[in-house]
Amino acid sequence: MRNLYLMILCLFVYTTNAQTQLANIFNDHMVLQRNTNVHIWGTDTPKSTIEIIGSWGEKASVTTDANGKWKTTIKTLKAGGPYTLEVKGSENVTLKDVLLGEVWLCGGQSNMAMALRGNVGQHIEGSNRAILNSTNSNLRFFTVPTTVSEVPLDDLKGNWEVSTPKTAAAFSAVGYFFGKMIQEHLGVPVGLISSNVGGTPAQAWTSKEVISSEFPEFNKDFSKKINTKTATVLYNGMIHPLIPYGIKGAIWYQGEANRWNAEQYSRLFPAMIKNWRDQFKQGDFPFYFVQLAPYGYKDLEGWAQLQQSQLKTMLTVPSTGMAVINDIGYKTRIHPPKKREVGERLAFWALAKDYNVEGITYSGPTYKAVKIEKNKALISFNHAALGITSLGKPLTNFEISGENGVFYPAEAKIIMKEKLLQVWSDKVAKPKNVRYGFTSYIDGCLFNNAGLPASAFSTEDWNVILKLN
Repeated sequence: MRNLYLMILCLFVYTTNAQTQLANIFNDHMVLQRNTNVHIWGTDTPKSTIEIIGSWGEKASVTTDANGKWKTTIKTLKAGGPYTLEVKGSENVTLKDVLLGEVWLCGGQSNMAMALRGNVGQHIEGSNRAILNSTNSNLRFFTVPTTVSEVPLDDLKGNWEVSTPKTAAAFSAVGYFFGKMIQEHLGVPVGLISSNVGGTPAQAWTSKEVISSEFPEFNKDFSKKINTKTATVLYNGMIHPLIPYGIKGAIWYQGEANRWNAEQYSRLFPAMIKNWRDQFKQGDFPFYFVQLAPYGYKDLEGWAQLQQSQLKTMLTVPSTGMAVINDIGYKTRIHPPKKREVGERLAFWALAKDYNVEGITYSGPTYKAVKIEKNKALISFNHAALGITSLGKPLTNFEISGENGVFYPAEAKIIMKEKLLQVWSDKVAKPKNVRYGFTSYIDGCLFNNAGLPASAFSTEDWNVILKLN
């Protein structure tokens, strides 16, 4: 009798589990990347046939493997919807209100995670009006819950949501403003996947294979009790389950947790980007990120150096771009309240580089060259076709050094006609190098005519940054 009971129980468990299921990233209200072949995957009875039907006129079929897993692709067309996606297996599953459009992954730490409604005691400028006007059936959100794992996971929890005041208020503010600008300009559906955790370093978002082979100093993490700062665990729990969902690209806001070792970050951050691109197998998809914001009453160790590592990444890694925000920092808050500007500066990169919008400026000025004339240094810039401006601010946070390498506070003047910045100090008779913004908090004062700020820079480090030595 006991054996019969066990047989019935096993049969019940098998038949209960043997049902048509999709990975949880696929659910009602989702956005699929348009004009491509998107991956669809799930589970069902082993060795069974799965048929997938998109109401936009495309079909696909696949056979489950011995473990009941299946994965295939289905062609998507131009932006539109709402559509249905029907999956026929041992059961029929129909996903409703599916849109075809642009999908972006929003990652990083707390400044990306910070919701549009703000944090306790920390506001976001204009959030209430933004929330009030957030109803938009062509803007969709998926928030990945915080999940740490020692091994790569194949699925996650969460649901796609349509943008409303309630859902937008709880979603990433930077992600929301980025997606809103993209959606409104293109007039197509936009889906945003938010996968971020406050206080986390880049190594936590990188696979074990990359960490073990390129950054063995983190291998000691694998023998300790894990938390959100442990190497690989957030990649395993919050990125791997998304692979290979079709995306257009990624935006990223992180770096504070790696400021203790800027040199390491100059290698780690590009390795993480390459890791994601290799795993998603969608080529060098665009990856746009935010440079650290100014912060702190006193100069914080590693802050300016970390910004230089981020600048190096933009200049040396293909299909990347950096939103500089050193004009909108907040001395007493590591979470600056001007999130609209951050999201929109990221969107400028995407609109110019990926959606071919002509006529807009997407980057602030970047250092180009220095020329020494007597006791003054003359600096020229890229991304400043109409010259540079201070937008009426005093020109501050410049330093200059001679052959001895000792930097002194410097004065600066914009030479309008020649589109140059002149820098000098009475303490340096024969200048050699100039640097700007080399402290953790500044009020950025150097812009192009589009009002986008220049990154902090050092002429001394430039050859190193560009790997020209």
